[in-house]
Amino acid sequence: MMDETESPPEPQVDDLIVRMRGITKRFGHVEALRNADLELRRGEILGLVGDNGAGKSTLVKILAGIIQADSGEIEVSGNAVLIDTAQSARRYGIEMIHQDLALFNNLDVAANVFIGREPSGRLLGLLPYTNRAVMRRRTAQLLERLSVDIDPNASVGVLSGGQRQMVAIARAVAFESDSKIIVMDEPSAALGPAEAATVLELVRGLRAHGTSVIMISHRIPEVLEVADRVLILKAGRGVAVLDTANTTVEECVSIIVSGAADWASRTQTGSSSSTLEQTASVKHSGRG
Repeated sequence: MMDETESPPEPQVDDLIVRMRGITKRFGHVEALRNADLELRRGEILGLVGDNGAGKSTLVKILAGIIQADSGEIEVSGNAVLIDTAQSARRYGIEMIHQDLALFNNLDVAANVFIGREPSGRLLGLLPYTNRAVMRRRTAQLLERLSVDIDPNASVGVLSGGQRQMVAIARAVAFESDSKIIVMDEPSAALGPAEAATVLELVRGLRAHGTSVIMISHRIPEVLEVADRVLILKAGRGVAVLDTANTTVEECVSIIVSGAADWASRTQTGSSSSTLEQTASVKHSGRG
């Protein structure tokens, strides 16, 4: 058994698909992020939690190219990259599913999955057109692979919240060769227990196919259920990285409220390889 003061093994560089270091972002006089770090391993689900205003959404929006950091570095697959637009993030295999999902209610499922990437052809070799038959066929194949029972021809406007979330996930992974990293902002926030469980199962399926996932959520029990590790942000800084297999909801809440230093004073902790202010990784033999 690992000693309670022993740190987890340092991840090898080859295991990291994303590394964000020293990320700082200000909005006027408000410092949203201050030297924040994030490390995402290949084929893992990383939970991202913290109070409102902790910097969670700002951090992932920087990774997704929606906003730009004032300072800091981003590496993808070991290479330093510049991500200044959503399009540049997509070139590095990063897709973000926003909390509002950004779906078009007046379009069907297939059209939403392929929005902006519609397959096209030329009628009689001259007139360009969108090949809707190809869109529907590929969408049906994609949904079947994801074990999602939704008609590609259904209007998104009539779908339930859980079904809409599934369509957004399908769109993010529709071009699998391009999508290596999926960022999800509160995927279960507006869902009931049954639909949330279905979405979380779909997230596990992404991991099983080798996709790395960053999942922001205020539902800490769900994070601990589905994620491999959890990064806790407080006041714009990463204060703890926890192995979810050996972490409780109470520990996460304590760090969110009091910070890692206060929590560590009441537990035995080890230091991590990360450049985070304080990394907590505690093995509890008595966890139920």
